[in-house]
Amino acid sequence: MSGPLVSIIGPVGVGKTTLAGYLAEALPARLIEEDYRGNAFLADAYGGLEQARLPAQMFFLLSRAAQLDRRGPGGLAVSDYAFCQDAIFAARSLGGADLEAYARLAARVAPRVRSPDVLIHLDASEPTLLGRVARRGRPFERFLDAALLSYLRREYDRAVAAADCPVLAVDCEQCNLLDAAQRQVVLERLRGMLKGRE
Repeated sequence: MSGPLVSIIGPVGVGKTTLAGYLAEALPARLIEEDYRGNAFLADAYGGLEQARLPAQMFFLLSRAAQLDRRGPGGLAVSDYAFCQDAIFAARSLGGADLEAYARLAARVAPRVRSPDVLIHLDASEPTLLGRVARRGRPFERFLDAALLSYLRREYDRAVAAADCPVLAVDCEQCNLLDAAQRQVVLERLRGMLKGRE
């Protein structure tokens, strides 16, 4: 597959999809968005229904693997997630035999997944994230709480520390991604990191 992949990670509500859409238009690049709307098990899984957790996670695993398949379309692409987040959510929501089943399938599909050439890490405090989630009002997110967001922030920090590609860190307490001038700063930083990779 030719052309670099820019993947954006960060906790729920931090602005990944907003930034991905902007970058895809500005670069320009192909936009890859997480298919949360297509996941029929997600609301039940977030709501605590035990038997929905594994199907919800398997849906995301297979969807993400298909979207980021190395044999997919070429050219510069921006995704509003990175494949590493699948394991982060699985470790939080699954246990026992379900986690083992997930891990076996994940190990089979992971080698086919395209790795990012640049990783953008967005972060913000739990109160900020909870406020944003409440404002956008997605029904399946009403079960999110500060404990989950704190867990996600820690795990994304670990993913960044283990990344084998350049990382562009953005503190979304200081950088308002809805502000055109501040988005432009992120865009220019990214363009600098992509030089020689396209």
